[in-house]
Amino acid sequence: MAAYRAQPAFCRGVHTLAVSADLFKLNRNRLCESLKDKVPKGALVLLQGGESETRHSSDHEPIFRQESYFHWTFGVEEPDFFGAIDVDTQKCVLFPPKLPESYAVWMGKLLGLEDFKVRYGVDEAQWACDIAEVLKTKAPSVILTLRGMDTDSSKYTREAAFDGISEFKVDNTALHPQIMECRVFKTDEELEVLRYSNRLSSEAHKEVYTMLYIYIITMLIFRHYCYFNGGMRHQAYTCICGTGDNGSVLHYGHAGAPNSKQVSNGDMCLFDMGSEYCCYSSDITCSFPANGKFSEKQRNIYEAVLKSSRAVMDAVKPGVSWVDMHLLADRTHLEELKRKGLVKGDVDEMMKVRLGAVFMPHGLGHFMGIDTHDVGGYPEGTERIDQPGLRSLRTVRTLDHRMVITVEPGIYFIDILIDAALNNPEQAKFLVREEIDQYRGFGGVRIEDDITVTEDGMECLTCVPRTVEEIEAIMEEGRNRPQVPLPQEMEKLSMVQRILLKNMKVVDCIQDVFSCTTEHINRNVISHADFPLKDSSRQKHLLGRYTTFVIGNFQQEQRSQMQLLEESTLVRNFPLDFSVKLSRIYLRGMFLLNK
Repeated sequence: MAAYRAQPAFCRGVHTLAVSADLFKLNRNRLCESLKDKVPKGALVLLQGGESETRHSSDHEPIFRQESYFHWTFGVEEPDFFGAIDVDTQKCVLFPPKLPESYAVWMGKLLGLEDFKVRYGVDEAQWACDIAEVLKTKAPSVILTLRGMDTDSSKYTREAAFDGISEFKVDNTALHPQIMECRVFKTDEELEVLRYSNRLSSEAHKEVYTMLYIYIITMLIFRHYCYFNGGMRHQAYTCICGTGDNGSVLHYGHAGAPNSKQVSNGDMCLFDMGSEYCCYSSDITCSFPANGKFSEKQRNIYEAVLKSSRAVMDAVKPGVSWVDMHLLADRTHLEELKRKGLVKGDVDEMMKVRLGAVFMPHGLGHFMGIDTHDVGGYPEGTERIDQPGLRSLRTVRTLDHRMVITVEPGIYFIDILIDAALNNPEQAKFLVREEIDQYRGFGGVRIEDDITVTEDGMECLTCVPRTVEEIEAIMEEGRNRPQVPLPQEMEKLSMVQRILLKNMKVVDCIQDVFSCTTEHINRNVISHADFPLKDSSRQKHLLGRYTTFVIGNFQQEQRSQMQLLEESTLVRNFPLDFSVKLSRIYLRGMFLLNK
């Protein structure tokens, strides 16, 4: 915990969003308002943050990510904190761990109590080791601790505990339903962070579209883009990068199938990737052909899913049942599959036997916020619907203003589900087996956007290409970029080729100065031949050598430009006008690399 030097905000650089500590103060105030008529006077909320830990039995410390309820309430980044809020006055106190002075050697100057107070915008800060004594002076009528089950994981929240808590009256039932419901409805400040997270993740998905032809591990492009451009240290969840038949594996990317399949020409890709900023998530899925052009089968399935996505978005508004939205997606899928000849018969009858769940076994979407699968999907009094597909819904609630939820319809060809349906007389009569068999191994298509429910409709937070035409256009744009080989192919290249590939700004300079195409550079500049200039073969050869010289010297920032030019005997071998062109390449390259 090095000394704090910035304003009370979460920020990852001047190019990133600054999140005010007021966001969390507003959350605390909302929580107190929701509690004040439900708990005795003098009640005190007590939360315990996430703890520092090491990986298994080693001393390696994984990157810490704060416990979600604690982050929502206090915005604290570091581990081992407690936090308390007086429900009546809405005043709060943070309890950071008191670290030994020797830790300063490894962690830098340690923060003091006043530093934490200013950093997180709280009323008071006391050391965690003094928590029992401090709370005694406040004499709460009851301490409200957090205990409740997450309906997605079936795991319970961690209830705050410290030496001496047995001396206080504790209630662990009143807090959870109230704080959970507060998290369901986002404030304007929270929506701003969610928009930022979505915008950066959307741009990262676009970057993947333009670079997929390289056939590398695409999630690395996404993760690098989000961290480098948006300050997003954490992914919201494990990236799901399914290609070909792996696109039908709903949570592909787990330890047993760690996104290890190389993309192949003709594959349908399903990339479900999102980052988080200040713990606020994004969750976006894009589906597209690896080669940038949709085949007839790929277009059939993709446009069916896109139609259902648009139908749901058009219908979303306060008062709409999320179950009805799931059924709308199911119906749209079946209508489109019937139109393409994969199913036959009456769609109403198909709906009765839940045929839609054969092709979309998961729920239509989930709440999203500080957790990707955010809390509040099944508050007390709501039950899951025990039917295929519907039982996988992460919420069955009626939509309301300020909810944030994902819309993620999909069609998949999962052998185990198709075979079961073909062996089920109630469902098999609707399936056109010979047509469906042609899609085995296809994988799947999912289109996932994050939306917030507005007063009269919805706002889509995600902004990525969605139509077939938009996707093909952005992938074609990527193909016009210089292509970088795989690492194992780099060994086959000459030194000049490697340098050029690692310094594409130089290629841009050459392209501009000599009015040549990227294709010319990729194919010809490396071999020092066939450049679009009317010069002798010697001049073309020297051009290649000079380019090598220029690139090799770009990185030597401590040497002056003039000195480098004077040292170049190559320049003197060219006619004056040609030497001027080469000097322009060099000087412009120096400017680009140093600005």
